[in-house]
Amino acid sequence: MSPASQLPPLAELEASAAVVRLPLTVKFRGVLEREALLVQGPAGWGEFAPFLEYDDVESSRWLASAIEAAWEGFPAPVREAVPVNGTVPAVGAERVPEILAKYGAVSAVKVKVAERGQTLADDLARVAAVREALPHADVRVDANAAWTVDEAVEALTALAPFGLEYAEQPTAGIEGLAEVRSRLRASGLRVPIAADESVRKAEDPLRVARAGAADLIIVKAAPLGGVRRALEIVREAGLPAVVSSALDTSVGLAAGVALAAALPELPHACGLGTGALFAYDVARSPLVPRGGVLPVAPVAAGEVVPDPALLAEHAAPGDRRTWWLERLRRCYAVLAG
Repeated sequence: MSPASQLPPLAELEASAAVVRLPLTVKFRGVLEREALLVQGPAGWGEFAPFLEYDDVESSRWLASAIEAAWEGFPAPVREAVPVNGTVPAVGAERVPEILAKYGAVSAVKVKVAERGQTLADDLARVAAVREALPHADVRVDANAAWTVDEAVEALTALAPFGLEYAEQPTAGIEGLAEVRSRLRASGLRVPIAADESVRKAEDPLRVARAGAADLIIVKAAPLGGVRRALEIVREAGLPAVVSSALDTSVGLAAGVALAAALPELPHACGLGTGALFAYDVARSPLVPRGGVLPVAPVAAGEVVPDPALLAEHAAPGDRRTWWLERLRRCYAVLAG
């Protein structure tokens, strides 16, 4: 996160701010629309889109990431393409082929599980449908910390025969992750544990690595304060990393691609294909996967920019623009303070 002395004037952020509301093709994270505030600076565009329930302190890191993108730009890439996974929301098993078709050829699929109001049987059916559709793909599941430790052990024991690549944040808290990991290993099940919320929402994102609670970490540029800060966390954690998105527009996805492109090692496909879940985007040429990869060149060249006509077409209502500008000011005050 940039020191307060390096922050651009608040007036510059406000002057360039565009607030959009974009529809999704399928409910994801409980929503059918995504709002985002975009800002333009001398280095390009940045995206400020913390989820609505996040407080100002947590949300301020997303603003720091937007400022980095728009006023500083991204580090130089070390690869030309980033492999991405498909993402299957918590839909009925019958919809899995339809969802997967949006991504084309992918080598990995992340399946959302532990949705409120659903059962383990629903999760098993959804993962089975993915495995049937893509028998040779890596399949990973993401519970978003919704299971208790006992529920996580039960569910992952039932899901293990599908050959899981890893389980992302099966339960809340570092201690919970460590216990799930330990109990699975004691039972002879080798289901790697990935930490997401325990990294991006923690005051100390490195604590999960020191505690030996995970086999790999999920990193997202915006919640961690930008690409450079995320690179530092990966380096200091010493664990394999998977770069993921937070249901971003193409402007926000560009930061994720820049992060994945700058990592010295990238052993897993990244969760950056979520642009395929949008009915519309702000960029004329959206960042959506082709052949299971996202190209780095458009991001490195600064070509992933909003189209003025699309910004106007998908502008959020006036009251929502006011809401986002007030949030921008509060989070700016957190960074400045």
